[in-house]
Amino acid sequence: MEYILVGASVLLLLSVLASKASTRLGIPALLLFLLIGMLAGSDGPGGIYFDDPRLAQSMGVMALAFILFAGGLDTHWESVRPVVWRGVALSTLGVFLTALLVGWFARIVLDFSLLEGLLLGAVVSSTDAAAVFSVLRAKRVSLRGQLKPLLELESASNDPMAVFLTIGFIHLLTNPTATAADLVPKLFVQMALGAIMGYGIGKGMIFLVNRLRLESEGLYPVLTLSFVLLAYGATTSVGGNGFLAVYVAGLVTGKSDFIHKKSLMRFHDGLAWLMQIAMFLTLGLLVFPSRLVPVVGDGLLVAMFLMLLARPLSVFVSLLPIKMSFKEKAMISWVGLRGAAPIILATFPLLAGIAKADMIFNLVFFIVLTSVLLQGTSIPLFARWLGVAAPLAAKRQYPLEFLPTSSTQSNLVELQVPSNSLVVGKRILELGLPKGALVVLISRKEEFIVPSGGTSLEAGDTMLVLADKNDLVHLRSLVETPQPTADK
Repeated sequence: MEYILVGASVLLLLSVLASKASTRLGIPALLLFLLIGMLAGSDGPGGIYFDDPRLAQSMGVMALAFILFAGGLDTHWESVRPVVWRGVALSTLGVFLTALLVGWFARIVLDFSLLEGLLLGAVVSSTDAAAVFSVLRAKRVSLRGQLKPLLELESASNDPMAVFLTIGFIHLLTNPTATAADLVPKLFVQMALGAIMGYGIGKGMIFLVNRLRLESEGLYPVLTLSFVLLAYGATTSVGGNGFLAVYVAGLVTGKSDFIHKKSLMRFHDGLAWLMQIAMFLTLGLLVFPSRLVPVVGDGLLVAMFLMLLARPLSVFVSLLPIKMSFKEKAMISWVGLRGAAPIILATFPLLAGIAKADMIFNLVFFIVLTSVLLQGTSIPLFARWLGVAAPLAAKRQYPLEFLPTSSTQSNLVELQVPSNSLVVGKRILELGLPKGALVVLISRKEEFIVPSGGTSLEAGDTMLVLADKNDLVHLRSLVETPQPTADK
């Protein structure tokens, strides 16, 4: 046991250091996590023999559930709401079209039956936006307009469809009497149950967190952790889509106000990172690099078809009725990176005893590596070339924190002072702030100022204001009101 703990700690430490290196190198951290797992495996210098697809799948499914909940919890509903239907189109129709196109290509190029090809297409149909934005952050680049929330929503919500298609095609392969028509009602039932139960469990979580009044703050993460497990387990046990349920539960929770919200979000973010590292290390250990060599040629063909034809066609068809520029659609097409979900789904055929399961697993692993290497490293350049890149706004770290309680109606928010604002040059006492509003701190360039009533505001200041929702509406209106222009 002592040796196992030392080995696990070393792998985790190397992964944390690798995440720092990925930021400097501008490549997704998931690639380095996988490489560490592969080097630690039986084909690498680590020599750890691991060949248990069932254990890897169980760990991957559990990790993915926590990652999806954290993704929903961290989703800013106000930025996502305008692109909901676009995201739904990409995460359902887009995933389905990708699976069909890759399946057709595998049927022609590889020695696959149509169903085997469709299974391969379903496994590689989901995307991973976390890898995309880690690369963009490393290069200090963001995306303009609604591209960022759209990509975040698509990647967070397309795993349920990919899981359904994978399990569905495995069912068709292992049950000769089954037909594709049988899958249609199952799809609607799974998605409906996932959405309904996720919404209900998310609301139940908020209710309990705000009203239990636990004696120890450390019990609140345990409470939310139990709800994540409940969302996935209960939904799956009644025939619903557990992955959709945990994402919806996270989304519902994230858009609501509850006590200890910031600390709980940090906890789930840290847990998601731990799950992500453990998942990639396990998958890296599971693969035998020597077995990837025979599939290099076929894997490269499928990867190129997926990146250059299948993904762009599915994006343009899914967004056909939606008004977006060609450059925006082209950018969405290129950032369809494959991540951990395809490798996890590739273990399903192994456990189901599909004839070409080993080849599918090795192909998927190679396709993910190719996608991350080629697409991942070129995303910032592609964004600049298409003219959709934007400077990455620096996130301020304040030397204080506000933790609302169930009896507190106020919250701590940032208010940016525009250069032409009416309040520029005015002292705080001259603003006529509501009684319940308080300017706690002012961020000016690289300094923090504790203000008094006589502190004058300057263009570009960021005020940290403690106020309730009604007062915030008044304050935003005041700060955003431009100065009157002189008549010519």
